[in-house]
Formats: sequence, structure tokens, C-alpha cells
Amino acid sequence: MDLLGIYLNDHLAGSTVGTNRARYLARATRGTPTGEVLEPIAREIAQDRRSLLDIMARLGVQARQYKVLAGRTAELAGRLKSNGRLVRRSPLTTVVELEFLRLGVEGKAAGWRTLRPLAETDERLDPRQLDQLLERADRQLRTLEELRFRRSQEVFRGPG
Repeated sequence: MDLLGIYLNDHLAGSTVGTNRARYLARATRGTPTGEVLEPIAREIAQDRRSLLDIMARLGVQARQYKVLAGRTAELAGRLKSNGRLVRRSPLTTVVELEFLRLGVEGKAAGWRTLRPLAETDERLDPRQLDQLLERADRQLRTLEELRFRRSQEVFRGPG
């Protein structure tokens, strides 16, 4: 259980980063076609984080606040990256952030896939819930990849 606790707390830290980044990106793209698609995904990512906390509670795994704080700090630091612009967002920023979100959702899905076999023998885990979380992660991955690809083509091809 100690190793599972460490594993789940690492996922909680990643989930904190992903939740904050998804909200930030949804706000930054509000009023655009990308923003319209990202807003519900950002809400779902926040819901998935709450699901992780619920699963941890059912398993008796305490959330380690220092890992949550480290996740928040890492996400804020990630906003300071150089994007070739001093004041406003670069067109490249959205591409990179979509890639980052996609990687985060893939990590989240890996966590759900790790827990799913455990649900067969541990009644504290709900196999249906994990199946639903996996299905949602798969849908999020497809949507984020579509957005990322479309935006990258717009940025790198430029005006035709």
C-alpha cells in the first residue's frame, strides 16, 4: 500500500498541474473555436482530479500536500517559458500547451489502466468508474490531438 500511495500522490501532483494548465489554456483561448472545445475538457480534467482524490480516500491514501504544492509551483513556472514574445501569447504557445495537456491526459489514462486490474480484487475500487474514466481519457486524447494538429498546421503553414 505504501508504493500505491506514492504512485497515487505522484498522479495527484500531475493532476494538479494538468487541471491548472487546462483551466489556464481554456481562459487564454476563450472566444475562439479552440476555447469552445477546451472549456468542457478543462471541467472534465478537474472532475477527474476529484475522482482521483475520492479513490485515494477510499483506499486510505492520504494526499501529500507537499506534492500538490510542488505540482502547482511547477505549473506556474511552466508559464514563464520563453515563447518569443514578451507581452502577449505567441501562436506557438497554444500548440505547446495542447501537447502538454495531451501528455498529461495520457499519464492520467495510464494511472486508470494501472488501477483497473486491482478493481477485480479490491472492493474499494469501482471497475465501472475506472472504465468510465478510461473512456473519458481516450475521448479527451482524441479531441486534444485534433486541436493540437489543427493549431500546429495553422501556425507552421502560415497564411496561404
